[in-house]
Amino acid sequence: MAENRNTNHEKKQEIIFLLNEQKATKFRELFLNLHVYEQAQIFTSLDSKQRARIYRYLTPDELGDTFDAIEEDPESIVDYFKEMEPDYAAKVITQMYTDNAVDALAFADKKDLPKYLRLMSREKADEIKELLHYEDKTAGAIMATEYVKIVGNQTARSAMHVLKREAEKAETIYYTYVVDDDDRLIGVVTLRDLLVSGDDMLIQEIMNDQVMSVKVDEDQEDVAKTIRDYNFLAIPVTDYDDKMIGIITVDDIIDVIDEESAEDYSGLAGVDIEESPDNPIKAAAKRLPWLVTLLFLGMSTASLVSHYEHLVSEASILAVFISSITGTAGNAGTQSLAVAVRRLAYKGDDDKTLFQTIIAEIFTGLVIGIITGMTIMVIVGLWKNNFVLGFVIGLAMMCAIIVANLAGSLIPILMDKIGVDPAVASGPFISTLSDLTSVLIYFNIAKLFLSFIIGN
Repeated sequence: MAENRNTNHEKKQEIIFLLNEQKATKFRELFLNLHVYEQAQIFTSLDSKQRARIYRYLTPDELGDTFDAIEEDPESIVDYFKEMEPDYAAKVITQMYTDNAVDALAFADKKDLPKYLRLMSREKADEIKELLHYEDKTAGAIMATEYVKIVGNQTARSAMHVLKREAEKAETIYYTYVVDDDDRLIGVVTLRDLLVSGDDMLIQEIMNDQVMSVKVDEDQEDVAKTIRDYNFLAIPVTDYDDKMIGIITVDDIIDVIDEESAEDYSGLAGVDIEESPDNPIKAAAKRLPWLVTLLFLGMSTASLVSHYEHLVSEASILAVFISSITGTAGNAGTQSLAVAVRRLAYKGDDDKTLFQTIIAEIFTGLVIGIITGMTIMVIVGLWKNNFVLGFVIGLAMMCAIIVANLAGSLIPILMDKIGVDPAVASGPFISTLSDLTSVLIYFNIAKLFLSFIIGN
């Protein structure tokens, strides 16, 4: 692996040298022999002057494949288009898969988009304009329109001719979709089916008519679950009249899963994990609202502690263990929260009912609470030579963990029921609620045993 990285680094340095020395022929030979992923990685690491030379040395057809492999934000890809002559940019966009082109053009300036579309072929422009109308994060927004379709009364030989003719433009050729005269999806044939069938067999005899599809307005996360559950390489997309209009491939779904995971983690952490660290002011501006909100929410815990100030003054040893109890309960709540959010994100047919979830989390919290409580009881009892104090700490920790565990499971479910993203809204609630309940439980239990604590 390290050897591969060194080799790629050497290739990158050589390409940069060839660009700087303006050796176009040698650059083309080396660059075009690379995998498109490597081309994209090198392209995005270049400065504007070096990229300008690439635009002179490569044709739009050659650069289109590279742009399909670029993993940067769509806004960055649009910036690259701005560096090119409009006609050149339009030709690069034409060579890209339609779904990738649409992802980028959704962020194009209003004055630039019509210019690019005007310079493209009418067919490509119409496809892009149609896809741009679909709502973000839906099947329509991520589908590709480059697929192979045939009809049921064709022979396998005829279908193979169609497949060979369309293969260069299609995003995948493993699936060939069968449609009727109105373009309604009626079946699917795999490449294997075509290869092993007799040349004169009709497609309707070998196709699978139990084909699964998704609607154009279906959420991209639900599409990802379908492809994951059924191990599809691609899935067809149909409109409201059941006409086939596109496909979603597994590589698009990998991007969706990465995007959804990043959003979920960003929500739990209260920060955009994909933000650029280059500008500290912008990074701070994005993080501060969450931190300030949590600061004010944390004041409620401080107010509650001050309410029991007289109790702490009588037994100051109680203050020592506040952070241990709130911290452990918070960790337990966060664990439960992570499990609950994950379960909500990947619901299956065997989902537990709300009642079953509550019961399961109560017992889980009980087991964790008993073991943790007994452990801290022994530690505090031996450390302070006061097993009554150890019992109070252990009992409070057990109860706090049970409550936090239950809250960590219930809050995301409730958020989901009211239509709020549980990954974004749950974190601050769990943090604040576990602190409040932990302090409340701790001091109320300590009050019951105060005379024994002081006596020891």
